[in-house]
Amino acid sequence: MMKPMVFALATLLAPAALAQEVSYTVDGTSYTGHYAAAAEAPKGLVLIVHDWDGLTDYEIRRAEMLADMGYDAFALDMFGDETPTQTVEHRRAATGALYTDRDKMRRLIAAGLDQARGQSQAEGLVVMGYCFGGAVTLEMARSDMGDQAAGYATFHGGLTTPDGQEWNGDEPAVLVLHGGADSSITMQDVATLSTELEAASVPYKIEVYSGAPHAFTVFGSSRYDERADTESWQAFSDFLSENLGG
Repeated sequence: MMKPMVFALATLLAPAALAQEVSYTVDGTSYTGHYAAAAEAPKGLVLIVHDWDGLTDYEIRRAEMLADMGYDAFALDMFGDETPTQTVEHRRAATGALYTDRDKMRRLIAAGLDQARGQSQAEGLVVMGYCFGGAVTLEMARSDMGDQAAGYATFHGGLTTPDGQEWNGDEPAVLVLHGGADSSITMQDVATLSTELEAASVPYKIEVYSGAPHAFTVFGSSRYDERADTESWQAFSDFLSENLGG
């Protein structure tokens, strides 16, 4: 879902964080991430994976919120500087290219993680993602990179396990934050993932917020649900404390 430009004002009015753009190259293509540093010794590092409209002011603001909470945060770029995301067709093409090329998806996750590690001295890591980014987050959890993080959290994210993949029980804790009125990612998807995680003995927690639609955390949008956003952010904050300390 496209984040509204009104959110840029919220970013400008937010408390200043030690933040910077980070440019990097993967397979000859230029990417730009965003790093926000905690003012003091960080309690840990949070890797943020963006929604299907790319890295926008929304993820930047979330990174700065995390920095204000005492965590270093890095919002990685999954699309590259030249990938258009202005229309629904653009966004479907950008995400579809990665859904059908999981090897590339994993290379981009690894590249973003390298950039995050290059910026931050924090030891512990938690990965979070929104919508498309939630699917990417779970992809990392299932991959051979999975043990590099203490936990994985998805906000109204894609939950389907692709053909040929499975949960093997070695993955760290998983937190799923989902809207009960989400018509894009259904409660059946939630139940299926729960069954898979339970069968594999992966530690997990699922919170469902009644009446909350898909993309319920997106500030300023028609789908924004303040109660669900507040409660899910608190659940995520608790998850960070449990897995990173502080």
